[in-house]
Amino acid sequence: MKNILLIGLGRFGRHTAMKLNELGHQVMAVDRDEKKVDAVVSYVTNAMIGDSTNPDFLATLGIENFDICVIAIGDDFQSSLETLVLLKEQGAKFIVARAAKGVQQKLLRNNGADLVIYPEKELAESSALCYSSDHILDYIAVSDDHAVYEIDPPASWLGKSLAQLDVRRRYQLNVMAVKQDGTLNLDIDPDAPIAEGQTLLVIAREQDILSSLA
Repeated sequence: MKNILLIGLGRFGRHTAMKLNELGHQVMAVDRDEKKVDAVVSYVTNAMIGDSTNPDFLATLGIENFDICVIAIGDDFQSSLETLVLLKEQGAKFIVARAAKGVQQKLLRNNGADLVIYPEKELAESSALCYSSDHILDYIAVSDDHAVYEIDPPASWLGKSLAQLDVRRRYQLNVMAVKQDGTLNLDIDPDAPIAEGQTLLVIAREQDILSSLA
């Protein structure tokens, strides 16, 4: 369980609050709009109405006590940037900031954000990649070059084992787990045949996953 400060309670911030609550974290939610604060009260540990660009207000929150500070302000980049600078000055341990444009992503990184998320870009890339192959069900980027993909094995793979397919050598795919009926099996038997209804979690480069599933 982590102690998290969430600043900005628009749609993205509200859904973030709900998920953090579901995961059992302690969340302090902040927004200058009273209606937005009221909308998340049931999902967070504490909620306050306030201006995150006001250093005196931020100081009352005890920034150094939070494990993570999330800046989820989506419609006022100037406020996001000012909030980031003030959080750094007040001893924030780890700052996650939301960007709405590519240039914002660069500015937030250059001004001290430990992690910058760009939801619209990430959703667009994920959708485009999944639509480009009938076998890619989901993916999570883990670096500029690699991602973890959940794939539906091609028909030609069914009934064959990973050892027979030799996917690591032939396709540069590293199988991490086998998923069936919502259950992940990390203890993979390389000699077990792949069955219909199973999906595979693999780590690979985009060009390798697309060429292997073509």
